[in-house]
Amino acid sequence: MASDKDKDLTDPDSTDPTTAPLPTPVTRPGRDGLAALLARPARALIALDFDGTLAPIVPDPEKARAHPDALPALAALAPKVAAVAVITGRPAAVAVRYGGFAGVPGLEHLVVLGHYGAERWDAVSGEVTAPDPHPGVAAVRAELPGVLDTNGAGTGTWTEDKGHAIAVHTRRAADPQGTFEALRIPLADLATRNGLIVEPGRLVLELRPPGMDKGVALTEYVRELGAESVLYAGDDLGDLPAYAAVDKLRSDGTPGLLVCSGSEEVTELSERADVVVTGPQGVVRLLRALADRAS
Repeated sequence: MASDKDKDLTDPDSTDPTTAPLPTPVTRPGRDGLAALLARPARALIALDFDGTLAPIVPDPEKARAHPDALPALAALAPKVAAVAVITGRPAAVAVRYGGFAGVPGLEHLVVLGHYGAERWDAVSGEVTAPDPHPGVAAVRAELPGVLDTNGAGTGTWTEDKGHAIAVHTRRAADPQGTFEALRIPLADLATRNGLIVEPGRLVLELRPPGMDKGVALTEYVRELGAESVLYAGDDLGDLPAYAAVDKLRSDGTPGLLVCSGSEEVTELSERADVVVTGPQGVVRLLRALADRAS
């Protein structure tokens, strides 16, 4: 969990992110990661999840938008580091639209790795590159309504078709957690029959191709960039592979800092993080604090 020194950064009564101090990471690898980032920011990669990290979680995923202070904070930090990447399970174009990332001064070289890295949007070109969808996604798309109806979950669930994956959200159901648990096995069976896997999240079960995760996306981009240090911030179970990737990078000699955009719904990240902040507001403060201190 975050130390007492982190409380100034995440104080909900503080409204000026420019005055926020940097937190002290609670682990030695985290302190080394932060020190390396500040020593050579021009060689550092800042990688961030979108939902729950840059954007508050909302009942309707289609209404998610970046925190109002996120873009100014990113634009202040981005020119001082090697790169900023948003790594998300959403389609890249959707994340760009909901984040408002296109055409922002200071974010000319932002990269959005959508569908866990299967898609890529580069601000410099404004284009999305992506492979063809896995055939199992089309099969799941056709079978899913019947599976939901059979398990009494047709009402109250919301299906998000991401093109390369399909997510079933239960946050709108009368019993969100109960519906989530009831669908775990049926959706896992559906995914397995069609060569997919199920990725659980905060009241969402996503059916997607294997081999697509944020850890793979992060590792590949670190190597492409030649980054000498990395910060990764996330909030949900889908971010655990990225945490594992940072751990592996650290063991191989690349310093890293793990940040949790704190959530009472998910404790696995906060227990492993070097720094815990209070949601997107806390992430914004951290980004601004890094921008103020990077040179």
